[in-house]
Order: sequence, then structure tokens, then C-alpha cells
Amino acid sequence: MLAYFVFLACSRQRYVLGDTAMQKMAQSHVFLSGMGGLGVEIAKNIVLAGIKALTIHDTKQCKTWDLGTNFFIHEDDVINLRNRSATLPHITELNPYVHVASSTVPLDETTDVSFLKQYQFSFFCLKQNNPPTLIFSRYVYGIWSRLFCDFGDEFEVLDTTGEEPKEIFISNITQVRARNHAAMICPAPLQIHTAMIALNQFQEKFDRLPNIGCLQDAEEMLKIAVSISETLESKPQVNEDIVKWLSRTAQGFLAPLAATVGGVASQEVLKAVTGKFSPLQQWVGCGAIGCEMLKNFALLGVGTGQDKGMVTITDPDLIEKSNLNRQFLFRPHHIQKPKSYTAAAATLNINPQLKIEPYLNKVCPATENIYNDEFYTNQDIIVTALDNVEARRYIDSRCIANLRPLLDSGTMGTKGHTETIVPHLTESYNSHRDPPEEEIPFCTLKSFPAAIEHTIQWARDKFESAFSHKPSLFNKFWQTYPSAEEVLQRIKSGESLEGCFQAIKSLSRRPRNWTQCVELARIKFEKYFNHKALQLLHSFPLDTRLKDGSLFWQSPKRPPSPIKFDFNDPLHYSFIVSGAKLFARVYCVPFTEKVGKPFWVVQTDENARKPDHIPVSSEDERNAIFQLEKTILSYDLHMKMLSFEKDDDDNGHIDFITAASNLRAKMYNIEPADRLKTKRIAGKIIPAIATATAAVSGLVALELIKVVGKHPFEAYKNCFLNLAIPIIVFTEAAEVRKTEIRNGITFTIWDRWTIYGKEDFTLLDFINAVREKYGIEPTMVVQGVKMLYVPVMPGHIKRLKLTMQKLVKPSADKKYVDLTVSFAPETDGDEDLPGPPVRYYFIHEDN
Repeated sequence: MLAYFVFLACSRQRYVLGDTAMQKMAQSHVFLSGMGGLGVEIAKNIVLAGIKALTIHDTKQCKTWDLGTNFFIHEDDVINLRNRSATLPHITELNPYVHVASSTVPLDETTDVSFLKQYQFSFFCLKQNNPPTLIFSRYVYGIWSRLFCDFGDEFEVLDTTGEEPKEIFISNITQVRARNHAAMICPAPLQIHTAMIALNQFQEKFDRLPNIGCLQDAEEMLKIAVSISETLESKPQVNEDIVKWLSRTAQGFLAPLAATVGGVASQEVLKAVTGKFSPLQQWVGCGAIGCEMLKNFALLGVGTGQDKGMVTITDPDLIEKSNLNRQFLFRPHHIQKPKSYTAAAATLNINPQLKIEPYLNKVCPATENIYNDEFYTNQDIIVTALDNVEARRYIDSRCIANLRPLLDSGTMGTKGHTETIVPHLTESYNSHRDPPEEEIPFCTLKSFPAAIEHTIQWARDKFESAFSHKPSLFNKFWQTYPSAEEVLQRIKSGESLEGCFQAIKSLSRRPRNWTQCVELARIKFEKYFNHKALQLLHSFPLDTRLKDGSLFWQSPKRPPSPIKFDFNDPLHYSFIVSGAKLFARVYCVPFTEKVGKPFWVVQTDENARKPDHIPVSSEDERNAIFQLEKTILSYDLHMKMLSFEKDDDDNGHIDFITAASNLRAKMYNIEPADRLKTKRIAGKIIPAIATATAAVSGLVALELIKVVGKHPFEAYKNCFLNLAIPIIVFTEAAEVRKTEIRNGITFTIWDRWTIYGKEDFTLLDFINAVREKYGIEPTMVVQGVKMLYVPVMPGHIKRLKLTMQKLVKPSADKKYVDLTVSFAPETDGDEDLPGPPVRYYFIHEDN
């Protein structure tokens, strides 16, 4: 039971690492020295990941400085002069299945480090010959950081990327040519490398870091850097600005940078203990999602101003077990509590001065009465951590309409991205369109599956049809006609009722006990996996040929093989049990969860085939009603509709889909999928791991600092990272494009023209007002999908005399409407020229 709960809590991480790596982690011991802001980030991530044991080491006392860098250190720790290892109980809380211990033994060049042999991985920075464990060091100096790892000469990488192999069909090969491919990860620029070495030598010489902002220390470090450059083979030019900035800020600590470096460093720990993914290529220099972001905001002091400042968060979801291994603000006792309220309360423990307001409402068109224009204009910046494109596009459009900056981010396994969107400077999320998600053709799902994804989607569709859609239609019919007697009477009088036949059909097949539920599942087995195959082979025999003479059944088409039911086959048994249980729930039939063998025998006609579809007439409906007339009144006229829920492993939903999918895969000779993979595909689960989440949230917080500081366009960076390879790529944000209408009149996506009207303002007045204010006359006016004025449309010329109020028909509380206008082209026959949105106010704001 313990292992089951651990795997359930880490379900999304299992999709990233796999069970083998998870088992290796569960046997690993890690030693972590240094519990500052970076150390606590690493501890958080690897404990959430699920190692076996962690020993945290620190000899320093908690200082006021730590309150802004370590989210597990509080004011009373500073007042009582506690050691920084006082974070132990908070780290232990993150995962009750990880043993966390502490150590305060001094470590220096004279220390006997043989005790480290008990650990698989150590964060240990002293130089040792033949180190007993894997060595890793990491530092953050202001806006600079570095990572170094040594996994030893015998370390073996078992999976370099974590990507699933792709299955493709090769129709022919025309030529084979061998090529040599070389992969290279570029080291950090030598100028940064030189500066880092200079910082090391400064520390060795003066036994301290350079003082903050000290010009004398900066000059001393510059001299050291110059001398180092002379000793290097390439003799790189010393960048004076880099050296001096590093010197002035080396004692500083930026929490978001620690979050990013901590995410990268933690992934290296997991690589070391599992052999999963490619290790870091040594030196890395960096200069400069919800729970992680809140932590970063709290450490930065966002929303703590006395007169102004507020962090508003919203999430409609409740906390699930699977959230616990990557959302570190949540604990097991928070399960089934609202995410937003719980996260808000936990964030206040990090920074009690934070002002935070949680919401439970989803951000979408249906909630624009809550998240209205006033709401958006009251925010200085919008930060999203969404899991779907549709929601991103919607919030992006709202930010553009209200001229709000947007920081978007997301992760998928070890991959992550960030995008910075700033009014009037950058393009928006909607400026570029990702390729649409490929949909599986209907004919492929129905008759010609070629991959396990096809059979899983087919099984998911069967679940929805049998246990959701049909019960919904049944209930809708009997809600419309709540009296069975009335239905009988109306049918007898010759009236045809919509949906009557399907409702009566469901009613006639309704099981009344557990045995009948089993029989129904057994009938479905024969229909899905035997009769369907026989019918398809009857229609298209194996020797069927196309008009060109080629065989009908050739790759990628696979001919089905009918499956004969075998009581002793576990897969057959699983389908019957899971299906029967779901039918029992839909029809409200009591049953015992634990079902043993043998418990049923159902006879079927092995040679039966479903007849060709014949349209149902009203006469057929009346005949069916009359046949059921004597029994219909004794049935319950309600079915329970099941909503697919992937995260409840006790509801049988994934069990049914896994069994149905694998039976269909067997029927078509397709490699089956285990329950975990089936759950991921059927539930459209996005793989997730805490390390990538932490890294991405840190990068977002760094961009937030730039936005709040109103930095120029060149400062903003978008990022893509993949911690498995590992690679981090920064790119400049896309500069906003100007569109010229004509005669030098231009606009961007951030521009919005405004026209103020009055009660008797006509459409003609609106067009004239645009011409007078902006120097160009609209020839077409559109409101959403409603065409208000298109000259070539019949009757539209007459609309020029109508008032805007009558044309738009706004609600009583609506102050304005956003319209789309376009302009006549310079050459006849060309398309109309687009223009910016025009916000028309029905009454002047000053009135």
C-alpha cells in the first residue's frame, strides 16, 4: 500500500522518468551541504522527487539575510539564533516517505570525508583524490551562477534524452548514405569563465567575497582576471564590465535565479542516481510554475507595499494526490481542498507581509463579470501557468485589450518554456500559431487502427458513449416526459416522440442485478472484439484488391482477427469485470467491489453478425412500446451518468479503457500499452517533474523584475530548456510589428483607437468621427462575427442613419463595444485594408 501511494503521488513524474529510474531513486542516499537559498531549492526538489534519504549539512546560523532567500527560514529562527539546518522539519513535511537527517560537523581541508561513502551522491566542494561518491558543486553570486558535476569515469547514461522512439512506416528506400553527426554543447563564454576563476582566487587570497559595491575590491579582482587571461591558451580578452559587476554583486542573492539553478542542479542529482538523461557538460554561466511562482514572489517581496500591492491568484481545482510531488506548498492533509486558498495560506508562512487574494473561478469568457476590464487594469502584470493553448490565447487577448504585460510559461516533462509579452514592445502569444493538434481520422478509429494511440482513443470513445452519452440522452428524454404512462398514451395516439426509441431500447436492456450487468459486459465483448471483426472481414475479405490491383489489406491497414472469449485470459476477465462494474454504477445496481472467479457463465452465438443498419420507423417505436407495456412502469426512469476521471484509481474508468484498448490492439496485432501509458494518453496527462517547474518559475520571476523595472526591449528574453539533454536557450522577444494602412498611417496589435459617442450617435457619425480623428475613413464595420456595415450588402446603406445603440444593442451596464474596421484598398479589386480595433464608448466618460 505504501508503494502504491508513493507511485500515485508521483504519477506525472513517472511519465518523465519511468519506473526503473523511480525505483533507483527510492534506493538512493544524498548528502547536501549548504542550506542557503540554493541549497533549500535543491533539497525541496529531490525530496519531492522521492529519493530514499537526504542528509542536510550546514554550520551557519540563520541570519536576517536568509529571510529573503530561504523560504523555510522564519523570523523566530533568526531571533533564536538557530542553525540553518532548522529547515529539516519543513523539508521532511514535503514527502513523508523520504528520511531526512541533519549534520553540523565542520567540513574543511582537514576533514576525513570517508563518511561520505554511505551516500550515492554528495554536494561536496573540497578537492579530493579518488572521491568516494559522485561530486557536485553549485553557487549563486548575485546575478551569476555556476554548476559543476563529476560523476566519475565509470558513470553510465542509460537514456540520453528520455524521448519515446517513433514508429513509422517505410514505403521504400532509394539510397543509403552514411553520415557522421557531431553534437556539441558550447561552454560558457571564456570571459565569464575568466571572471569566475578570478572570483575564486580573490576568495582564496582574502578569505572572503568582494564587498558589495566596493570599487577597490572590483579593481583588485580585475587585476586577477587579467593575470588569469595571460595564462590561458586562447588568452581571451577580459570584459571589464563583467568582472566588476560580478565583484560588486557576488555577495548578493537573487531568489528566482536560485530557483532556476536549483531546478537544473536537482535534475543533475536525479541523473546521477538513476542514469536517466545526459549529465551537464560542466561549466554553465547564467546572467540573468503556480506554487513555485508564489514562493518566488514572496521572497522578492511582491505585493507587500503598504499603500499598494496585491497578488491575486485563481485556480478552480482541488488538490489531488498526484499534485504532492511537484507542488511543494501542499501536504497530504490538503487533499481535496481548493488549490488557490491553500497556496495563499502557505505563501503567507514564507512572507507574512504579503497581501494575497485567492479566487476559485476559472478565467474564461463565462467569468468576464468577475475578471472584467476593471480587474485587468488594476493588475500591473499578468502571470500564467496554464496547461492548454485555448486558455493561453484567451488570456493573451484580454491582456492585449487592456494593455497589460503577460508572462507565460509551461512545462512538459523535463522541457519548459517562458515567453515575455510587453505592451507596445513585443508581439503577443496570438501573434504566432502552433500547428494544430493532429486528430485521428474517424475511419481509422472505427475500422483501421494502426497504433496504440488509436485503440486507446477508441476505448475512451466507447466509455463516453456507454457510460456518459447514452445515460445523458436517457435522462434528458425522461426529464422531458417524466411520466411513463404519458409516453405510452402519446405513442398509442400516433404521436412520434424524439428519442423515444433509444430511451425504450435502453430501458428494455436495463440490468436489474449483478449477474445481468455481467451478461451485458459479456455481450459487449462479443460485439466489440468478435462480431465487429467478422463483419469487417465479411465486407473486405483478406484477398480484396483495389482498382489498381493492389491489396486492400496492406500497411498501414491491418486486418482484424476475431477474438474468441477465454474465461481464463486475464485481459478478457478484466474487461468483463470493469465493464460490469461500470454498468452497475450507471444502472444503480448494488455489487461487491471484490469479485472472485468463477462468478458467471454467459452463452453467446459465436457465428452471429450484427445485421446491416436499418432506419427505425415510428411504427417500430410503437411496436417496441407495446411489447414493453406490461413492464415499463416497474422500471426506474433514471440512469447515473459517469464523468471520466483519470485520477481516481478506484472508479474503474482507466481499468475499462486499458482492457478495451489492449483487446482491440490484440485484435489488430498492435503492441499493447500498460495501464500507466494508457492513463496518460486517455487522460491527456502532461508529464511533469518538480525540477523543470522550479527552473521555469525562476526564469519567469527574473523577467517580472525586468517588466516592473520598465527595462528596454533588448532586456527581455524568451527561454526554452530541456533538462534531460541538458540545454537552456535564450532568445530575444519578438519585436512588435507595425502594419501600414496607407499614407503613413500605421498600427500594431497594441494600438486601439477610441471614439466617444452620445445617445443619438449614428453609424454615419461614427464613420465620420474615425475619419476626422485618425485621417482615414472606414468602409466596413464589424462587431465580433456580426457585420454592422458592409456597403455591398443589401440594406446596409440604410443603416448609416441608425444609432449605434440600436445597431449594437448593448446591455444596460455596457459602457463600450470593441469594433473591427477596415478600409478601402488603394487599387480596385484588392482586399480591404485591416485596421486596429476601435473602442466605441456609448457615452463620453466625462459625462
